[in-house]
Amino acid sequence: MDLSGRRESTNVQDRRGQSGGNLGGLGGLGGGLLGGKGKAGCGGIIIIILLFLIGPKLGLDPMSMIQEGGVLGGGEQVEQNDGQPYQGSAEEEELASFTKKVLASTEDVWTRKFKEMGKTYEAPTLVLYTGSISTGCGQGTAQTGPFYCSADQCVYIDLSFYKEMKSSLGAEGDFAWAYVIAHEVGHHVQYLLGTLGKAHQQMAALSKTEANRVSVQIELQADFLAGVWGHDEQRLFGSLEKGDLEEALNTAIVIGDDHLQKRAGYDPDERQFTHGTSAQRQRWFRRGFDTGDLSQGDTFSKKSSEL
Repeated sequence: MDLSGRRESTNVQDRRGQSGGNLGGLGGLGGGLLGGKGKAGCGGIIIIILLFLIGPKLGLDPMSMIQEGGVLGGGEQVEQNDGQPYQGSAEEEELASFTKKVLASTEDVWTRKFKEMGKTYEAPTLVLYTGSISTGCGQGTAQTGPFYCSADQCVYIDLSFYKEMKSSLGAEGDFAWAYVIAHEVGHHVQYLLGTLGKAHQQMAALSKTEANRVSVQIELQADFLAGVWGHDEQRLFGSLEKGDLEEALNTAIVIGDDHLQKRAGYDPDERQFTHGTSAQRQRWFRRGFDTGDLSQGDTFSKKSSEL
């Protein structure tokens, strides 16, 4: 993906190097989208990946933890800063610049899209952090991957996750990273359009299994919206290079619920799916990418068998 010469977004808070305080255990952030009935609002693209990968090694049961409604810590958190500006490695600063450029691209694309709908797009804030961080949705950690919090309308990213994508998941390439960012921005688009709030209200009144089904619909639509962004990014700026689309589609495979459960040694259990299967995630991203048509992205009117 060639973003040379492109602007960086200024809707960024760089909080790298700050201390997030003590983690209060597992079980807070992400409750809404993981089938619990706590405070909703966070939709991490890979919220359960490391839980499935390292949970069994720590004597934890990923399935039971998901059923309890979350994978991240509550607990009180006090941020600390020693007053020194954070300076990452040259590689990290390059990733930070790339991430800001992708965010700027989403601003350009969604500003146009919203204008076509007679609406005004209000961009989310990107928060770069390291380790752990306090958010409007609870406490977040680098282990969960990037996530969006509608309570404060921020996208949170620890840049080390890009390396984890390659080393732990086998997902690599700059357009794979861009897909991750665009997916989280997709949740912000859902929030602005009222889709996310309605879905969370619906989930609060459902059983865990049914709430998980709605969560899948939310996540697949965010994949679709990421694809719409990719379509317009290419149409407007022609930044995609050979192999970029394949990078995103491969990422969709390795973050599918069925793929992750198989990798963790479980038989895939559709009742526990919260983000969709590999095939579903590929399908909805590709639909957005191929059409760029927002009217094609209604996942909520589909039965599970139609997703």
